Amino acid sequence: MSKAFTKENPDADDDELQLAPLPPGGKNYITPTGYATLRSELLALIDVERPKVVDIVHWAASNGDRSENGDYIYGKKRLREIDRRIRFLTKRLEIAVIAEPSLHFGSDQIFFGATVTYVDDVNQERTVRIVGIDEANSAQGEVSWVSPIARTLLKARVGDVLRLPMPERVAEIEVLAVHYPSAPVQNA
Repeated sequence: MSKAFTKENPDADDDELQLAPLPPGGKNYITPTGYATLRSELLALIDVERPKVVDIVHWAASNGDRSENGDYIYGKKRLREIDRRIRFLTKRLEIAVIAEPSLHFGSDQIFFGATVTYVDDVNQERTVRIVGIDEANSAQGEVSWVSPIARTLLKARVGDVLRLPMPERVAEIEVLAVHYPSAPVQNA
């Protein structure tokens, strides 16, 4: 049987990763730290990871029969994954708008980059940081600025009671505190 008819997963070689949705006409806001993290990942993939895998694939290809050569097959697969991630990161960085949260240092109003502490109607206190789509990590208490909680909190102030739409009900939350990072010190 021809190898052309034995593809295991038809979606495995998709060239394009789907970008996380942005609001229509919206911008891809990101913090300076998030931008630096994505940029360093991109550079590491280009300068370190990809060249290593290219060397492995080159070595594996020189060993002869490629059809049953695991290093060659998995190396090519890893190259496709790396190239896909490079394209994704490049597109995201091209459309990124860096928003500096420290500009709001001392403010009690909630904007992008704020760390917000709130209490809900069942008396559970939570702290979240509002960040960009590409840097949100719920395990670390970071939420995307387009998430329902962030959209509810944005523009509110300390002491405001807000209504948070949830799948099973509408919860009331009260903003307890708002913090921003202090401005970085400029060296002269």
